[in-house]
Amino acid sequence: MDIFSDLKDIFQEEELSLIEEINHLYKNKILGQTKTGIQKEFERLTIEFSWKSSSIEGNTYTLLDTERLLKENIKASGHNDDEAQMILNHKKAMDFILSNPNYFEDISFVKIKELHQILTRNLSIKSGIRKSMVGITGTNYRPLDNEFSITDVLEKLVINLNKNLNPVEKALVAVSMISYIQPFEDGNKRTARMLGNALLIAHQLIPVSFVGVNNLEYKKAIILFYEKIVFYI
Repeated sequence: MDIFSDLKDIFQEEELSLIEEINHLYKNKILGQTKTGIQKEFERLTIEFSWKSSSIEGNTYTLLDTERLLKENIKASGHNDDEAQMILNHKKAMDFILSNPNYFEDISFVKIKELHQILTRNLSIKSGIRKSMVGITGTNYRPLDNEFSITDVLEKLVINLNKNLNPVEKALVAVSMISYIQPFEDGNKRTARMLGNALLIAHQLIPVSFVGVNNLEYKKAIILFYEKIVFYI
């Protein structure tokens, strides 16, 4: 049984039309620029996304600190090395995606693990599917607690993602469900956000920096999703 079969037709026609209009502008204004212009735009995206995605995870670097770290390789004083490493890992993952955009047109179990490994490098986080239960602060939701069930569900999600879904829907499902399944010991939401952007970039759609997202509201929305959306996995 396809447990993710209902994850389709998420957007209304008006929403799809608006998304298409925004992406049309993106292709004309951004992807239609010179090679240098495109590089500058993706440099900006990488800085903003690396900062914001890390900030959501509790990283205290400012946007200016992040820009200096990524452009000049200068760490901000008064911060531990893990914070710099987290941001640098985001950049490495974005660089990997941008240098291999077609690689993410189709998703695989291996590709998801690759992104996770890049994002958690040198952060004392175990790679591979977790083998024990995890708890999530602020919610009673408990994800699956053994690697065999997690692997099975993740493979079913991959099959769903590779069906003929609208690419924007595919990205939304990836971000939501990787966060929900929690396949790794840590770094799940980082991996989910990065995978979502990998899918958008692969289909020449506008990626998401999350820069305008309120961290607290984002976390509250994720917790609401955990508790109110039930998948029999």
